[in-house]
Amino acid sequence: MSEPDPDAWRRQVRQWLATVLEPARAPDCATQSADLAVFHNLPENEERLLLERCRAYQRARFDAGYQALTLPADKGGAGLTAAHVAAFAEEEAAFEVPPSTELISVTVRLVAMAVSLFGTAEQRRDHARAFLRTDLLACQLFSEPGAGSDLAALRTRARQEGDDWVIDGQKVWTSGAQFADYGLLLARTDPDVVKQAGITAFLVPMDAPGVEVRPIRQMSGGASFNEVFLSGVRVPDRLRIGRLGQGWEVATTTLAFERTASGSGNRRKGGTFTDVLTLARSLGRTEDPLVRQRLADLYIRAALRTATVERVARTSAAGGRPGPEASLTKLMASELLTRTGQLAAELMGARISADTGEPGTFAWTEHLLGAPGYRLAGGTDQIQRNLIGERVLKLPPEPRVDRVPFSQLPGN
Repeated sequence: MSEPDPDAWRRQVRQWLATVLEPARAPDCATQSADLAVFHNLPENEERLLLERCRAYQRARFDAGYQALTLPADKGGAGLTAAHVAAFAEEEAAFEVPPSTELISVTVRLVAMAVSLFGTAEQRRDHARAFLRTDLLACQLFSEPGAGSDLAALRTRARQEGDDWVIDGQKVWTSGAQFADYGLLLARTDPDVVKQAGITAFLVPMDAPGVEVRPIRQMSGGASFNEVFLSGVRVPDRLRIGRLGQGWEVATTTLAFERTASGSGNRRKGGTFTDVLTLARSLGRTEDPLVRQRLADLYIRAALRTATVERVARTSAAGGRPGPEASLTKLMASELLTRTGQLAAELMGARISADTGEPGTFAWTEHLLGAPGYRLAGGTDQIQRNLIGERVLKLPPEPRVDRVPFSQLPGN
């Protein structure tokens, strides 16, 4: 099947978007009313309403054939190229797209892709399609309190009993777990091999007996992250994703998608260069040469990140799995968020410390308090630098002292 003509396809996209969305409104520079939060800080009822708005758009997009554009057709996608993804994003930017959430992004861009790539035909039919359409929502059960950045050191265990697996353990920093139908979970199924080789992936129903979700209150005010405790949770073998012991491959592929999403996602995350420029103008600081220098630096970094994202997209093979270059876009995104918040804080000084009702000032606290968390999402900045050094720059790897069976490592 030949690819559609790019120009004709773009026109079709534009026409379809006009049937489901309103044209984008110009930003209100006078009041700077943009949402500056990096992570959502909404009450539960408002979060549910936002989820439903997002799901309505995602379902319309799926039904029109515009979901999972680069996923091969035999895996449930459109089988197009990264250039089509870029073209769709450009056209979409001209419309009022419902602001996405972490849970929607995880469901559509991470879990659905993992199940599509590693799942059986039955799993793709029953779950991947539902995730792509957001009929079902899925969270990511990877991180653990005792593992930190070393995800392969996870201690959640799964033991087989007949046709079921019994899972015990704890996960943390799980976005949207309280709203999810399933969780893509990593568990240790064989402690007598090296740590990466003994991990298996499962889809866990979040309403299964033994699953407990506890929200974590963020310093920015919201509670979009959670701890998840699993006590004797029984999961049928038909919900195992990939082969026994293939969980590390599932994890690294999923995390590569997450880094790509973190670096190039269409959901607004915190303040932008335009927001900082608007702030500087409102404070009468744009004639200060030092401020102008800082603004120029921020603009250049934003432009370089955009160019890098586009370059990665152009060179990605259709349906291919993101490689270590995804670490670069993610690292640039977290660095840009940090510098954006720092400049905004320097411009405002004490104005940022109290809510005086002045538009566009105290709202920046949500950016400042959320940006550090972005250095952890999808793997810490330090991990990204290791990946870039070893896999992109081909530098000598760090010494490894854990090439022994997991059960022989200290503390096990």
